[in-house]
Amino acid sequence: MGLILKERIKDDVKFGLWEITEDYDTLRSDLKLDQEDITTVENFKNHRRKLEWLSVRILLKRMLGKDSKIVYGPERKPYLHNNLYNISIPHSKNFTAILISKKRRVGLDLEFMTSKILRIADKFLRPEELENIEKDQELYHLYLHWCAKEALYKICDKVDINFVTNLSIEPFKPKVKGLISGTVNNSYMNEKFVLDYFTLKNYSIVWCYK
Repeated sequence: MGLILKERIKDDVKFGLWEITEDYDTLRSDLKLDQEDITTVENFKNHRRKLEWLSVRILLKRMLGKDSKIVYGPERKPYLHNNLYNISIPHSKNFTAILISKKRRVGLDLEFMTSKILRIADKFLRPEELENIEKDQELYHLYLHWCAKEALYKICDKVDINFVTNLSIEPFKPKVKGLISGTVNNSYMNEKFVLDYFTLKNYSIVWCYK
């Protein structure tokens, strides 16, 4: 399948989505990697991890029109080596996604939805958030909350954030696509964000920029 979505969301904010259906050799042949990156991908013991790693770089190439090197900071936050873009990169099962912007902070998450989230809902939701979950769409509603908090976590550089005490999501009714209001309140900020979301092929996808 490869690239299934590439769009400019606002000004220089770009979103891309890739479905991994290719084998390793097909993905690898489409990239020009330096020796450091070749060593990195070849050292992964998990084959799925290799495919994820390659799909991220191919998707980025499709979005920017050239091969680009990704490096990681102390908190495993990704950066482009030339620092021209802020970037957020999630992957889950067969989907890889990227949100990039030159001028804005970005946060993006996607998750393949399974029932396992039911067992951990109280670990990332406040009591009042749990009370507002729509029972007839429980799984999807929970995943939207999780993805929203992950996106906020990423846009705030993954520093001093507890999902329950520092992140809050205002009540909303889940739709195929829509908006979510969320707040980050920690030692660094008290800031409100508007997040976009949609669902596709049993994945929930949420992003924000500011």
